[in-house]
Amino acid sequence: MAENKEGQEIQEEQVTENNENLAGETVESTETDDTQAQLESQLAEAKDKYLRLYAEFENFRRRTAKEKIETIQNASEGLIKELIPVIDDFERANKSFESVTEVEPLKEGIALIFNKLQKTLAAKGLKPMESKDTDFDVELHECITQFAAGEDKKGKVIDEVEKGYFLNDKVIRYAKVVVGS
Repeated sequence: MAENKEGQEIQEEQVTENNENLAGETVESTETDDTQAQLESQLAEAKDKYLRLYAEFENFRRRTAKEKIETIQNASEGLIKELIPVIDDFERANKSFESVTEVEPLKEGIALIFNKLQKTLAAKGLKPMESKDTDFDVELHECITQFAAGEDKKGKVIDEVEKGYFLNDKVIRYAKVVVGS
């Protein structure tokens, strides 16, 4: 019986050790499952943030593209609004041609309209280019022909066929000129 008791004790110890090993494995597998669940949760959260950020960026890109197109289309709106009164003045001048027999009042009216147009464009940054009797400059002038001239006129602008213009100190139209050779 003593052997039986010792055998039972040994079996009980083995059972206890097996139970402890199983309990340890369960704890390890539970910790592994918790860590994996946490990582999956963090991954899902990161994906959600990424998708939201990407969607927000796409909306921003579309909105700015739309605003840019609108800005380009309406860029000249202010200038056009300021030129409409000048057009009205020209229409009144055309009507006055029908009933007027004297030329002087018409010349005066056209000069007033022209000055009004020049002031409006100058306020927007348009400046006429002065070219006559200056040195020929390829950056400002377009030579349409050369004319034989004296030594003092060689390389200088003799005549201006079409006036050049600056817009905010940038050449927007080159002056077409005749150059002395």
